[in-house]
Amino acid sequence: VPTVETLIAATDASTPAGLRDRAAIALMFGAGLRVSEAVMLRTDQAELESGVLKVEGKRGKQRVVPLPGGTLEILEHYLEFGRPALLNRPSPWLLVSNRGLQARRETLFTLIQKTARSIGIERSVGPHTLRHSYAVALLKGGADLRAVQELLGHESIATTQIYTQLDLGE
Repeated sequence: VPTVETLIAATDASTPAGLRDRAAIALMFGAGLRVSEAVMLRTDQAELESGVLKVEGKRGKQRVVPLPGGTLEILEHYLEFGRPALLNRPSPWLLVSNRGLQARRETLFTLIQKTARSIGIERSVGPHTLRHSYAVALLKGGADLRAVQELLGHESIATTQIYTQLDLGE
């Protein structure tokens, strides 16, 4: 069964664009980001020293999300080697396109689909699948439902409770 780690590893880390792709997938899973949150991230929202991401969610709601060690490493590598090679002018955006512009939602969706197919996943996989996997992983690991609600930026606990109805034993 392919895992999110397999998906991340399937990106080509030998090119600047590949480093960006790996960082995008790692961030969406490792921080449970909505695709809109991922493309709106600015470099000043990634606090690498403290290992957190300051995310602006729906309706401008702010939350601080801790980054797992592996995600942090991937992000640091992208920021040092990938992003500078993609930029042709200064940019505030964390995830940039091959032309140095702000990454687009559609591009990230296509990236995830293409990468999933490359490792043999034929069903539809998108940014929300990564967010969903993040929530399930937290709950399987014993995280409190309120903490998961906070990390996902859900206004209502009812939205978060949907994840508890999944078979967490799988």
